[in-house]
Amino acid sequence: MSQPKIAGRIRVGMGGWNYEPWRKTFYPKQVSRNQELHYASRQVTAIEINGTFYRLQSPAVFAKWRDETPDDFVFSLKAPRFLVNRRDLRTAAEGLTRFIDSGLAQLQTKLGPLLWQLAPTKPFDAGEVDDFLGMLPAEVDGIPLRHALEVRHESFMTPEYLQIAREHRVATVFADTDEHPSFADVTADFIYARLMRTVATEPTGYAKPALATWAMRAGQWASGEDASNLPRVQQAGRKDGMRDVFMFFISGAKERAPAAAQHLLTLLV
Repeated sequence: MSQPKIAGRIRVGMGGWNYEPWRKTFYPKQVSRNQELHYASRQVTAIEINGTFYRLQSPAVFAKWRDETPDDFVFSLKAPRFLVNRRDLRTAAEGLTRFIDSGLAQLQTKLGPLLWQLAPTKPFDAGEVDDFLGMLPAEVDGIPLRHALEVRHESFMTPEYLQIAREHRVATVFADTDEHPSFADVTADFIYARLMRTVATEPTGYAKPALATWAMRAGQWASGEDASNLPRVQQAGRKDGMRDVFMFFISGAKERAPAAAQHLLTLLV
């Protein structure tokens, strides 16, 4: 699905592809379980992988994912919990190298942003966050890396944090939720949004007017503007250059996530 040249690429998807309720709400009966990734990757334009949060994958697994998906498809990878669930993030150096060198480069052009999700109990410490973001590598085997930080403690809602994230060109995840801090200040040259309000009673997860609003916001972000009517720490800034946008339907009524992503994609054509 092509985007105007005045804007970056907008990608939309959900978390993973193996979810038992999707056998009834998403996958046709003729699609076998070992064909799920092949099918799902042709219905959306990106998938966020949660499995990497729980364990390292092998180079062969990354290569398999690469080969089963379309040329223009992208995976976002959730960084391992043994790296982000630490009292001091600066102690993650050795494990960080293990993760980056575990085979990510096998995805080649399909390697999208790396998602670093902090615990809700992790407060903002300027020195710690600055040092940690400075540890994140810019590339692996010549493939550029993009990093997105999901902060879930209200102490991060400060201009000091935003300045640090911008200096390191790390995106701050916008989470559409009431459970964690939700602020849409842009801190990198791409956007990472996790939309977490799908409900079972809506066939498309979000109501269609709400999805139309998210499509509009995605276009604003992609063209370098600030998205309308979202909470922020700072006032809207001037228009920046075009940005790539990654939007994932996560949590909520997960059985509706694929339908939400598919419908939103139809609004971007």
